[in-house]
Amino acid sequence: MPWKDKTVEELRKEFVEAAKSCENLSALCREFGITRATGYKWINRYENREGFTDRSRRPNITANKTAEETELRIVQTRSIHPGWGAKKIKTVLENKGVEMPCVKTVNNILNRYGCISKEESLKHKPFTRFEKEQCNEMWQTDFKGEFRMQDGKYCFPLDIFDDHSRYVIKIKPSTSTSNLVLPTFKEAFCEFGMPNSVLSDNGAQFAGFRQGYTQFEKWLMKHDVLPIHGRIKHPQTQGKIERFHRAMNQELLKYYTPIDINDAERVLNHWRNSYNDERPHEALGMRCPSEIYTPSNRTYCDQVKKYEYGGEYHVIKVNSWGYVRFDRFQIYLSETMIDELIEFRPNPNGDTFVACYRNFAIGEFDVHTGKLLHRKIRRL
Repeated sequence: MPWKDKTVEELRKEFVEAAKSCENLSALCREFGITRATGYKWINRYENREGFTDRSRRPNITANKTAEETELRIVQTRSIHPGWGAKKIKTVLENKGVEMPCVKTVNNILNRYGCISKEESLKHKPFTRFEKEQCNEMWQTDFKGEFRMQDGKYCFPLDIFDDHSRYVIKIKPSTSTSNLVLPTFKEAFCEFGMPNSVLSDNGAQFAGFRQGYTQFEKWLMKHDVLPIHGRIKHPQTQGKIERFHRAMNQELLKYYTPIDINDAERVLNHWRNSYNDERPHEALGMRCPSEIYTPSNRTYCDQVKKYEYGGEYHVIKVNSWGYVRFDRFQIYLSETMIDELIEFRPNPNGDTFVACYRNFAIGEFDVHTGKLLHRKIRRL
């Protein structure tokens, strides 16, 4: 038969026309290369005027198809919170009483509506991070990278959040990083109580210059809070706050630029409330930080009691240049410690001695040379 240049529909029509005058349908079916059942199907469709085009194999009714209203709620939630993924959206809408499909289906819906780009998907890789066991055991703090506001000025947000619950204690935007850390922490201590420790990087606002100590470190130690600093050039130590800053970019700053510093204060704290009260976290079993966080029972008092050393070791006052003379050594501590009393203890584990401020070891020195070995602060 002349099969070339004929469509499938034309061949089916030709078969039906031939079948009208054919006495041996089986032979005709063999000639066209189809089964008798297929032959009868096309004859019946012709008689019923149903045409020769293939029908869709999709069922008339799709079992478990997500309701259109639910799909619209999913897409609407994504448009309000562009940085949220399928799991967060599913949890939030379920908490509002919406009957939701599985996470995979929610993700498919977001894909179908063009809400997910390949580039953004590749950015979301899981990280393994440490976590403190209780609220206020450790707070993390850092400045988010500066961004330019609509008025042309730069904004430097200082962020503080609880390591265990991911609860955002403070977001304090400012047009400068100077004179911001200590006042902001005072506000946080007054409102939420005091943590046992504070983790920060080695920026000048947190860690001392010339291997000295900052007023912030000294103030924390006076209030019996341990200052901790991440390893230099090792941002993984503060992986949670790095991830928090990425969320701030993806969920807010990518879509809105504050007008000025007052507007930045408004929008950043509005987002902070959403982050604490609405946004579920996978690391928290899809609960919100506010469901877990409880304020500290260590209340803040601005007046600090005078510290009394035990009297067993030498206690020396720091002079007006930040030095102390201990044994035969002239040791530089820090201008920050001027007029403070420092206790010097021998280290039973080696040829070193330890400088102590109140109940913290603040530096270790070689007993032979007086050279500073490290200034890592630890609680005694």
